[in-house]
Amino acid sequence: MDTLPPQTETIRDAVTAVPLTAAQPPGGNAGDAELLARFLGMGAAPPDIAHCRRALRRFKGLRGLLDSEPADIARCPGFGAARATQLTAGRELFRRQLEQQLCRGRALTSPAETVDYLRAALRDRRREIFTGLFLDTRHRVIACEELFQGSIDGACVYPRVVAEKALRHAAAAVIVAHNHPSGVTEPSLADQAITRRLKDALGLLEIRLLDHFVIGEGEPVSMASRGML
Repeated sequence: MDTLPPQTETIRDAVTAVPLTAAQPPGGNAGDAELLARFLGMGAAPPDIAHCRRALRRFKGLRGLLDSEPADIARCPGFGAARATQLTAGRELFRRQLEQQLCRGRALTSPAETVDYLRAALRDRRREIFTGLFLDTRHRVIACEELFQGSIDGACVYPRVVAEKALRHAAAAVIVAHNHPSGVTEPSLADQAITRRLKDALGLLEIRLLDHFVIGEGEPVSMASRGML
């Protein structure tokens, strides 16, 4: 078990003595551990930076920490259940902020405009998740929904359910996406097959399937850009 050194470095030791205010946010030059300590210190005594550094090492960086289960985070020295919940809430706030950016009424004009949200929503999920973005006639997002959940290596996707959701939202077009927990973004033969079935099912209702993204490590793959629709 890790033990703290005799003299622990706290956020107060690492930054200027001037109180952090809205006019003095932590800058881009701050280290991950310092930013983490500042975030976790909101409304409470800041944790030791040494604790934050150990947590980052344990989870192999910020991404691993934020993707971990609250119970695992809570077991880190200096964290506990309250700070684990705070981190989980921060991650969810970030995801919702990206989702709301999509739903502000601006038309989507390229695959790149949806990538940030889909990556944040799906990349680090431990099970395969199939998501739909439902668009109006001007390609503005009406709704974002998780449609199916599967195991670590697959999810059952039912075109009828996707079509019913599209009709319920009065959608004119749909973008779908799913993650590969393995990290491999190359579309499988099963991915290509379900894409064709979705396109045919939606086409019968005069609803267009605009794209199917596969999310993993690196850049998401647009099956439309690959000519697979």
